[in-house]
Amino acid sequence: MKKRNYIFNGVVALIISQCIVKIFGLVYKLYLANKQGFGDSGNAIYNSGYQIYALLLTISSIGVPNAVAKLIAEKRFSGDEKEIAKILKSSLIIFSIIGIAGSLILAIFADFISNNLLNIKEAKYSIIALSPAIFNVCLISVYRGFYNGLNKVNITAKSQTIEQILKTVFTIVLVEIVFILTNANTVIMAAIANFATTLATLCSFIYLYRKNNLKYISVRFERKSVKRILKVSIPISLSAILASLNRNIDSITVVRFLKNSIGEHEAKIQYGILSGKIDVLSSVPVSFIIAIATTIIPTVALLNAQNDKEHLKKVAKTYILFTILLVLPCGVGIFAFSDQILYLLFNNNNGSILLKISAVSIIFISIEQITHAILQGIGKVFVPTVSLLIGVIIKIILNINLIKLPQTYFIGGTAGACIATLVCHIVASNISFRIMIKKLNIKIKIFKYVLKPAIASGIMLLCLYSSYFLLKGIIIENIAIILAILVAIFMYIASIFILKILNEEELNLIPFISNLIKFSEKINFIRKNKEKRRILHKFGE
Repeated sequence: MKKRNYIFNGVVALIISQCIVKIFGLVYKLYLANKQGFGDSGNAIYNSGYQIYALLLTISSIGVPNAVAKLIAEKRFSGDEKEIAKILKSSLIIFSIIGIAGSLILAIFADFISNNLLNIKEAKYSIIALSPAIFNVCLISVYRGFYNGLNKVNITAKSQTIEQILKTVFTIVLVEIVFILTNANTVIMAAIANFATTLATLCSFIYLYRKNNLKYISVRFERKSVKRILKVSIPISLSAILASLNRNIDSITVVRFLKNSIGEHEAKIQYGILSGKIDVLSSVPVSFIIAIATTIIPTVALLNAQNDKEHLKKVAKTYILFTILLVLPCGVGIFAFSDQILYLLFNNNNGSILLKISAVSIIFISIEQITHAILQGIGKVFVPTVSLLIGVIIKIILNINLIKLPQTYFIGGTAGACIATLVCHIVASNISFRIMIKKLNIKIKIFKYVLKPAIASGIMLLCLYSSYFLLKGIIIENIAIILAILVAIFMYIASIFILKILNEEELNLIPFISNLIKFSEKINFIRKNKEKRRILHKFGE
């Protein structure tokens, strides 16, 4: 068991980090959404610029942490520190150049992007404000991959936490200053909110740089190292690019196709609801799966290199089960309580139907994420790319046709964009999952992996409804929702144990649970020893 416990090293740190990241992220998102002079129109400007930044960021860096982590993990157990240093130095040089190019492209073509791609000319200044962040994040990505590969995931987790906390603080402080100085100019407020991202990424890079004590300055820069890095990072980056492109399809198509039927101003508001509320809320559960997937690639790469097939199968099956247990109740809860969640956070239920559709998407996106990480770890790096490419093509076709339909239709307008996203991820996750099952030769029991989690989620939903309707007549409705959610979470965890979804081996892989098991075993051992000594003492008398 000790051998297997290391696969979850860092998972808890990353999940805690993601909790903090999402809480603070929600704080500044709620602040912006409810800020006078900003609202849904400001969100449209802010998020459209941010999505283009995210696309260029993906091209230049998003595949980098996983690629570098995979290479470092393969060298870590051989103890070849010089080779690790070569990988780090080569990666920093390569992605510094790419980062500079990405920042320049975003800054130089900001006017063209805002006018011709986004159809939101006000986004120009937001794009310019974000442009230096691409260079910062390229270097951040290299260092995070480096630390993940060395199994120092805590450093990655801390850097993410620092970045998000500072981003929230900078956003609120800078927007308040601009609000006062410009008399609530929405365009400048959106630009300065995005500039907060640039400042936060700079601080995160400084933290990661100062944490590194590996001597790599004297190591020679070799073409062989460059080729090895690019060979791994390019296909992984392609998958990340397609995932980012998938999100950008909405930023390019929603306003473009909606403005003809409802006017440009209302179209921007509808896109602001989709990007500033629905996408933010639906991304919360997925972020935890991304945190878990981050730890998979170096682990799976190491097991694959050691040809430890049995252990690799167990790791893959355990991660898949944990993913289902995490996201299924989230999807069910968000679907059922979409109105209440939106009222709780935004004081209105605009976009409720969009959130319901996105709640279903969460399940398939999460399975897709974990499956892609496993495939990349075993070297099947092009499978995620191909499956996502097929999904993105379907998304584009559906967006073009569904968004044009009247919003009164369930599948029209922004609801059409959400349905297109759902279909995209159903197809992509299904392709990748089937190939992963075949390559690893593993069997997924429907009763354990689907039916039992579904029953547990049903029990949770029943508790959520009954607690909410019981409490809302007694206390303030928003507090009733929060308390009902807490009761539902407790009952869901209890249901997992009652239904025996996790066996003893799987429970021991969860750090907190494994500590409790060891503690209870220790207490039981002490109790038995005391009883044994008492009996012996009595017998001696």
